[in-house]
Parts: sequence; C-alpha cells; structure tokens
Amino acid sequence: MNEHRYAGGTVLGLLADSHGRADITRIAVDRLIQAGADVFIHLGDVCGDAVLDVLAGFRAHVVFGNCDPDWRPQAEYARSLGLHVDHPSGRLLVGNQSVAFAHGDNPAHERQAVSACADYFCHGHSHLVRDEKAGRTRIVNPGALFRAACYTVARLDPEAGRLDVLTVQRVPGRLNERPRS
Repeated sequence: MNEHRYAGGTVLGLLADSHGRADITRIAVDRLIQAGADVFIHLGDVCGDAVLDVLAGFRAHVVFGNCDPDWRPQAEYARSLGLHVDHPSGRLLVGNQSVAFAHGDNPAHERQAVSACADYFCHGHSHLVRDEKAGRTRIVNPGALFRAACYTVARLDPEAGRLDVLTVQRVPGRLNERPRS
C-alpha cells in the first residue's frame, strides 16, 4: 500500500457512494471546497467515469467499492486524470496523523487499521454517517450521495481532530435516484 504524505493543516474532503451521479458529486465537491478541503478521498462506489471527471484537477484519492465490479478500466481512467488510485485501501499521513481508508465492504480493512493504531479509518459503503472510536482509531463514514435520506459528505481536519458532516442539496428538477425495478 502506498503512503501519501501531506503537510500538517491539510483538510480532507471525504465523499462516498456516488453511484454514477456526477451532478450531485459536483455539488458535493463544491461544498467541500467552500468548507476548505485541500485533498479529496472518494471512498468507493464511484460507478462511472463522469464521477471521476468531477475530481480531475484536484489532489484526489480513489478506492472502488462493491458496486464497481469492473474497476480496473475506471482505475486506468482515474490515473489518466492524475488521480491517485489506492484500491482496495490507502493510507495518508497528514502532518503526524495517519489516515487509512477503504470502501468498507471488507471488514478486514477496518480491523487492520485499528490493529495498526491508525489515527483515522475512513470508509463508505453503508450510506450512513459514522463517527466513533475503536481503540485509538477514529472511524469515520461521511454518509452517501445516493440512496440516503440526506446526502452528506465530510470535512476532516486530522491534526485538529475536527470532523464536520455537511449536507449536500439534491439537484433541483433532476432525478437523483435510479428507479427501482
């Protein structure tokens, strides 16, 4: 696993479970930029190149999820955009704080982060906001941008220990959910 290093004071923008919805992902990224995010982590279930296009031009990391079964072409495309592909899990150092991340569909990733005493473990998958401790590891899920009662992302300042869960407004006049069959 590659370990990426960022200066102290770097603020992370966490988003997950876009499920191909580039329009809502763009709104989410804009919301995170307004909140001061410097580096983005998409925590899986990308489900399409259009979502990756939204992250192009930013310092961004991507893992893929259980709804990204054909993730290899997406990973190649993400790399062509200059995004860091850390699939299936990644690790950042922000100042002296370690941040491990994965989609969340494989419980072993969380167990490994906790046993390695990572300061943070970030994941998606459940579509539910989470902020709790396991040992010394703070476990964070920013929520989801699809099939959630309220769409959310999170701003994480690892060195300050500050997590802000931000609501993302749905796109007016647009269908934000797939029809259920």
